[in-house]
Amino acid sequence: MPGQEFATLRDQVAALRAKTISATELLELSIERIERFDDKINAVVVRDFDRAREAAAQADAALARGESAPLLGVPVAVKESFNVAGLPTTWGFPDAKGWQPDADAVLVSRVKAAGGVVVGKTNVPVGLQDWQSYNDIYGTTNNPWDLTRSPGGSSGGSAAALAAGYVSFALGSDIGGSLRVPAHFCGVYAHKPSRTLLPGRGHVPPRVPVVPGPIDLPVVGPMARSAADLTLATLLLAGPDEVEATAYQLTLPPPRSADLAGFRVLVIDEHPLLPTSAVVREGIDSLARNLEGAGATVARHSDLLPDLTLTARTYLTLLMSQFGADIPPEGFQALQAAAAEIPAEDDSLDALIRRSFVLTHGDWVKADRTRLSLADRFRHLFTAFDVLVCPITPTPAFPHNHTNSVLDNRTLDIDGTEYPYNLHLVWASIATALGLPATAAPIGRSPEGLPFGVQIIGPYLEDRTPLRFAELLEQHFGGFTPPPAFA
Repeated sequence: MPGQEFATLRDQVAALRAKTISATELLELSIERIERFDDKINAVVVRDFDRAREAAAQADAALARGESAPLLGVPVAVKESFNVAGLPTTWGFPDAKGWQPDADAVLVSRVKAAGGVVVGKTNVPVGLQDWQSYNDIYGTTNNPWDLTRSPGGSSGGSAAALAAGYVSFALGSDIGGSLRVPAHFCGVYAHKPSRTLLPGRGHVPPRVPVVPGPIDLPVVGPMARSAADLTLATLLLAGPDEVEATAYQLTLPPPRSADLAGFRVLVIDEHPLLPTSAVVREGIDSLARNLEGAGATVARHSDLLPDLTLTARTYLTLLMSQFGADIPPEGFQALQAAAAEIPAEDDSLDALIRRSFVLTHGDWVKADRTRLSLADRFRHLFTAFDVLVCPITPTPAFPHNHTNSVLDNRTLDIDGTEYPYNLHLVWASIATALGLPATAAPIGRSPEGLPFGVQIIGPYLEDRTPLRFAELLEQHFGGFTPPPAFA
């Protein structure tokens, strides 16, 4: 069926149910595009075409019997970091090459139970710790809008697969913007859910035991080419882990408003730690004016907004201490020695990051108490506003930059001035530190033709509010468009 390569998830489901296309035909269209374009993009780095063809044939048989399931027959891409039985999970670590888990991650199981057809796994940076997606096992993923630029990370392969028309739905994860940044760079949609909304069991580094339990900063979530598809996917995947759901079930509140005129919106485009590029600021300003024209109540500042510097510093403390937990003993000792050499009066972000890798538990508890205080302040903010709209990163997609490590000497160009690369994290810190839902939505393109978006942050466990707001942006002002070279 012509045009299905860029159809929405909902339209693909409708076409399958109407039998205007079969699951096998839709899968073969997906495979054909991967085989035709992925030597340039390198998004789907683990292919599972044989099992996908079997699953598509089973979906066609089920459809012929009149059976129904939310994703029955729809091709789906899965981030490489999710366990899929029979496929490698490496997180880009060279010493994990070829390692395979024996069971699917919970989200993968839910996709399959809903009838989704897994076509393969998408590329990631080493350890999921970059806003680029490259490693020595699978190579570099390129942005479909400009092959010389990053598609984002760490869910860059999933975002690129969506933008290139391989699939209409993909799984990703986020601890430092890893759903939101790739969506922003590739012009697609992603939802970082409230911290406890989607179960993360099975999204673990290779050889790490898979056990249920609460997680702190990272979340797993959906990516799509349509905001309404994100809502569908989020509601489908949400809910407690089956092995923990003894005494509770999920009931999400409805959106705070059904239309833009009912929304109270706080729009910010400046962060005290990092400037925002002119093109992103102009795009956000245009969006704010359009929202006012559509009847929304829009504010550009509020005394209720908590301290963004304190939020970022608290987040970086918690994040880096989590990364430090997996550093081998000899490396950890070296980091301890280096941290001890930092002058006590050095209160810079770089010093904070390096100290946090070797944080004591007592200092972690103090940082967590600060986080709880900030969460309470954001709770007050969301009594006056329904959503907070802000940048995802300061710029559209940047050129590939594989020099040095993420921590050492890499920089980010913002309107001709270089800034520390790790400051990318400041906008991600708000939703991640506090476990808030954040929906990434495209809002414009730069003079060079690169897409860029915003994140729509909502109150904790009110995920349907930012999701609905993203749907309304899409309806009123437009959304995804295919990159010209792959349309």
